[in-house]
Amino acid sequence: MFKLFRKKDIDYNIYSPVNGKQIALEEVNDKVFASKMMGEGVAFQNIDGVVIAPCDGEIVMVPDSKHAVGMKALCGIELLLHIGLDTVKLKGEGFEVLVKVGDRISKGDSLVKVDLEFMNSKGIDLTTPMIITDADDKGITVIGNDSVRKGENIVIEVEK
Repeated sequence: MFKLFRKKDIDYNIYSPVNGKQIALEEVNDKVFASKMMGEGVAFQNIDGVVIAPCDGEIVMVPDSKHAVGMKALCGIELLLHIGLDTVKLKGEGFEVLVKVGDRISKGDSLVKVDLEFMNSKGIDLTTPMIITDADDKGITVIGNDSVRKGENIVIEVEK
């Protein structure tokens, strides 16, 4: 009855996967992400080209185009890290994937290295959405940050 006044029971924290600026998903220059068709989440402007695991879990998807990583967190949620907008068309060029499907990963493990010089030369928007693809039945809270440090800033709280 007084659930409204209870303190949130946080089950799991998701941390920033990059160094850079955090932006609201609604501000991403891509209708699919901005409209949250793929799920709830947050996006980042990556300034150093390294994407790390935002939490402990397992790698469940790495496309041949190397532009994304799907993972299942220990708490059960499914996360998609989509590196850049329209990067699928690069067919893997400019990305070095450091993990494979089935790898168990810990928060802070490096997942992908991005060649920033190459991306800039191609005019690629490296906005990096991080989406919880199964957020419908979860208590998800996006934490507002301005600048973020990978593995240090909590960006999403998942309630029990």
